[in-house]
Amino acid sequence: MKISLIAMSGVRAANEELTKFGLTLPGFVERSKVIASLPSLSLLTLAGLTPPDVEVEYREIRDVEDGAAAPTDCDLAAISTYSAQIFEAYDLADRFRAAGVPVVIGGLHASVLPDEALEHCASVAVGEGEPLWPRIIEDFRRGRLQRVYRPAPDEWHDFASSPMPRYELLDPARYNRLTVQTSRGCPHRCDFCASSILLTPKYQVKPVERVIAEIRRIKEIWRNPFVEFADDNSFVQRPHYKRLLGALKEERIKWFTEADVSIADDPVLLDLMRESGCRQVLIGLESPTAEGLDGIELRGNWKRARHPRYEEAIQAIQSRGITVNGCFILGLDGDTEEVFDAVYGFIDRTGLYEAQITVLTPFPGTPLYERLHREGRILQERAWNRCTLFDINHVPLRMSPGRLQQGLMDLARRVYDREFIRDRRERFFAQLRKGRVTAPAISEEELER
Repeated sequence: MKISLIAMSGVRAANEELTKFGLTLPGFVERSKVIASLPSLSLLTLAGLTPPDVEVEYREIRDVEDGAAAPTDCDLAAISTYSAQIFEAYDLADRFRAAGVPVVIGGLHASVLPDEALEHCASVAVGEGEPLWPRIIEDFRRGRLQRVYRPAPDEWHDFASSPMPRYELLDPARYNRLTVQTSRGCPHRCDFCASSILLTPKYQVKPVERVIAEIRRIKEIWRNPFVEFADDNSFVQRPHYKRLLGALKEERIKWFTEADVSIADDPVLLDLMRESGCRQVLIGLESPTAEGLDGIELRGNWKRARHPRYEEAIQAIQSRGITVNGCFILGLDGDTEEVFDAVYGFIDRTGLYEAQITVLTPFPGTPLYERLHREGRILQERAWNRCTLFDINHVPLRMSPGRLQQGLMDLARRVYDREFIRDRRERFFAQLRKGRVTAPAISEEELER
């Protein structure tokens, strides 16, 4: 028995003008230059849950039209994809089905729209994959694959029993980062967020010893790896993460993660991050204005309350020699046309080492999508290929869609201007050279990796 695990890759902006400009999915490429080629950790984890008597292959498909990239010489295919590539995933599933190979589709998009996915596949996995995958394999062996698999109401994956991802299925030459998940979920419920909070019922952390075991497994395959923690929000449980960071110091790796701005409140945490090899942290700042942040969360107004200390927080983090990748969302309900200059000015004042600018995106299943749909502000129904973080598919409250797109383009030209990037980075390294940072010696080459 052979199972093919397939990840759709290569998300690009649907708008041709944006594509020509080079905008594409943040975190994977930077203006058409690959900076973080990442495999699908979810599929590698499912591979780790697959019985040893089952042959497993891992594939990434960028172009569905390339028949050689998707051979159908397997007994079962499992496809994972982003919303932006769901139509390509459906085309691929149709090809497998025509060849007599049943397909299982999982992930966030299929979980929120299982009936849509079932038009193209034999089975849909709704929710976290770990509790479902063993049942799917067993039912397939017995010839009784179900149409829909869902966890029971009180069933979720316990991170203490997480399997070892099958990193050995990867070709080391294809990647410059490998992923390890240390937590799942996020306590902040932003209305636009299409991450694991839609799949998991609670925030939980992976035991320190299991995280370290995965890192050591990666080190067996890759020398001196750069590890990206595939978390929605690391460091929520501070005592746990301080134990993890203490253990990471002994592993001598370089790593990247996502967190919220509150990490700047904890000097001990920041020192441990620096000492354990943290090179960059991505923070969803969302907006440089209090008006833009107002009301984006469902459980309060946490980010708006933090806004007055944004600049101080960035300084606290970057003063440790840890670069900040600040993420901004354009087209929030509180945004006026002044937001474009506000974002540029904020990046300039704070000297952000990296910045990502995106547009408000109504992903299926999110509270944002439901609200905009009720208000009649969705431009194109089921235009999932526009869920790229750059393509506009809603009517902003305080500007036109055309003005939002033009503002995105103009701001991107300014923010990603080589001289502007060079200036910010020179300021960062000037701090290091002047001895204002108590970090170990860090070269520009290390931070650029």
